[in-house]
Amino acid sequence: MGRARLAVACAACAWVSGAEGEPHHALATVVIPDVPHVTQEPDFCGEACVAMWANHLGKTYDQDDVFAATGLDPALGRGAYTPELVRAVQALGFRPPNVYTLVDEAHPQPALDRELAALHADLERGVPSIVCMHYDDRPHTTEHFRLVLGYDGDRDEIVYQEPAEDDGAYRRMSRTLFEKLWQLPSSTAGKKVLVRIPLVSGKLAEPAHDATRAQYTQHVMALREQLAAKGLRGMSVRIEPPFVVVGDAGDATLARDARTVRWAADHLEHDFFAARPSQILDIYLFHGDASYRRGVKLLTSEAPDTPYGFYSPDARGLFMNISTGGGTLVHEIVHPYVEADFPEAPAWLNEGLGSLFEQSAEQGGHIVGLTNWRLAGLQRALARGDVPSFRALTALDPHAFYADDSGVHYAESRYLLYYLQQKGELRAFYRAARAARAKDPTGYAALVATLAKLGEHDTDAFRPKWEAFVNALTFP
Repeated sequence: MGRARLAVACAACAWVSGAEGEPHHALATVVIPDVPHVTQEPDFCGEACVAMWANHLGKTYDQDDVFAATGLDPALGRGAYTPELVRAVQALGFRPPNVYTLVDEAHPQPALDRELAALHADLERGVPSIVCMHYDDRPHTTEHFRLVLGYDGDRDEIVYQEPAEDDGAYRRMSRTLFEKLWQLPSSTAGKKVLVRIPLVSGKLAEPAHDATRAQYTQHVMALREQLAAKGLRGMSVRIEPPFVVVGDAGDATLARDARTVRWAADHLEHDFFAARPSQILDIYLFHGDASYRRGVKLLTSEAPDTPYGFYSPDARGLFMNISTGGGTLVHEIVHPYVEADFPEAPAWLNEGLGSLFEQSAEQGGHIVGLTNWRLAGLQRALARGDVPSFRALTALDPHAFYADDSGVHYAESRYLLYYLQQKGELRAFYRAARAARAKDPTGYAALVATLAKLGEHDTDAFRPKWEAFVNALTFP
């Protein structure tokens, strides 16, 4: 969809004939000059039209701010329809009078003449109008907002801003075509409807800049196109910043599942992470192994290597078999936060935090990890003497950390952080490790300093105490 503009200048007049050849009052040339053009973002034709006129009046807000003023849920993935655009312009201080006019479908010309004369009268007093009309005269065309800025009496043409095109300033359209495109379907039998929003100024507002809602809307629009192109139509969508959550089991189920996302994100931000992921990330929740594997293959072109779920920075998404439970979901949510908040965090800390919160609860307003299924494997490895020292664990590069197929690296990291949590030092340790990452890239020095705060000044002497602590834990 495009954007439109109008310019004002007095000049010639024209006699306009109606459908029956009857002459109408002459309409003078009138064009509102110097209205800046704004190229719309996808489906933001109405929002761009408002922004053009507002910018002409000295306001600094943009089409994203106009969208925010509509109050639309970004999960709908569309721009404003007429009622929502009217709501936005009213919130921004414009006072449009009646917006809708019914015309007789069989004999529309008298009403068209009256409405065009009213539009022209507004132009003469410096008021442009946003009109909703068919985009063009092809069958099944879309509806589209344009900003009307003038009328050329010599050529009997409407002057408008076309938001859909970069060079859409001060376009022209014959009155005959304009009137044809202006008539939209109506729910009233035998009638069509004309939609015109005169931008009459009241007490104009200058809203705070808010691009977030528009960014999520544009993201959802692109996402729905991607899903449709890959054969994944009909999926439900919810916004849980900084995530867009997508599910294959209907709106009600997604609303329930998305509560886990919101709970985890809120608590992790409160307790650990000062920075959110800088980009919107998608979370795909598939209910069942078959749909999970099919969805991952369609979306990433690769089969998943885990039956539970994973985070892919390259695909900017989290892919979950949510039928296996929400633990992996919370685990994987941790990773994009660590990526944003603690760049190049050591693998043991990144996976230790993720693993810690894959079995979690809320205590005193904080997220806390609970004992989980990784405990038994760690206890067996301790009995065999197969668990690295803390210095060795923290020194592992990502390749070496992830090369351990036994799960011991994950489990040791988890229960080392669990110990700090139980002693009330986990959050302080994370902040200290993050602050010292340039000088202490493995986090080992921060760990030693945190243990010293707990009275453990010798990590070798502390190791048997930690092992006894782990062996005394139970699950379930």
